[in-house]
Amino acid sequence: MADHSAINPNAAGERDLPVRPSGWRVLVVESDSGDARVLTQGLRRHGHDVSLAKDGREALDAFGDAELVLIDLDLPDLDGLEVCRSIRAVCDTPLIVVTGRESELDRVLGLQAGADDYLVKPYGFRELMARIEAVMRRITPRNTSADVVAHGRLRIDITSRQVTLDGKDVQLTPKEFQLLHLLASQPGSVIPRQQIMVRIWGGSWSVRTLDTHVSSLRSKLGASESIITVRGVGFRLGHV
Repeated sequence: MADHSAINPNAAGERDLPVRPSGWRVLVVESDSGDARVLTQGLRRHGHDVSLAKDGREALDAFGDAELVLIDLDLPDLDGLEVCRSIRAVCDTPLIVVTGRESELDRVLGLQAGADDYLVKPYGFRELMARIEAVMRRITPRNTSADVVAHGRLRIDITSRQVTLDGKDVQLTPKEFQLLHLLASQPGSVIPRQQIMVRIWGGSWSVRTLDTHVSSLRSKLGASESIITVRGVGFRLGHV
């Protein structure tokens, strides 16, 4: 029988944790049903939108929609370190390892595989929440102007999901909005095709799907040069 004491949500003071009014999309990668249940319930209680992957393959299919990944290294099909490397190879989504592997070498390997933090079981939920806040604070811009991305004549309001060009509304589908926001948030950078497809479509995508959305965006932005194709690599936002 599994030891479900790896996470202790009821340690002294745990119930006093503040609930975040607007949580993150968190992917929990955990094969132990008891640990997974306690962890997902605790995260949801604190305002986060949580999905669960029970093995490495499920994780690789699901991480594209996550803003944060919590991963145990002991998975039934793939080694958790390989899953971390695969995720880190295509995106910069924050990764926190939560595992029973406790040696110094294990910690070093986890961080080298791309983890942003490493937490050993058993641990208290308060510590986990503090580590999550610290990791997300490092990757989240501090000023509220980050809610609006401006590029030339283009303005993208992240909160209202409104896009304007020269002050006029541009009607986009949800996926078109995500694609445009991704490109505009990294101006001047070429974003690889695979990274775009994983970040926006997760495990369900095709090359044709991406090309169709790029073509539609170019049309709605009124110029073919609004999104530049870098052959053999990916796309970048052009002159708008």
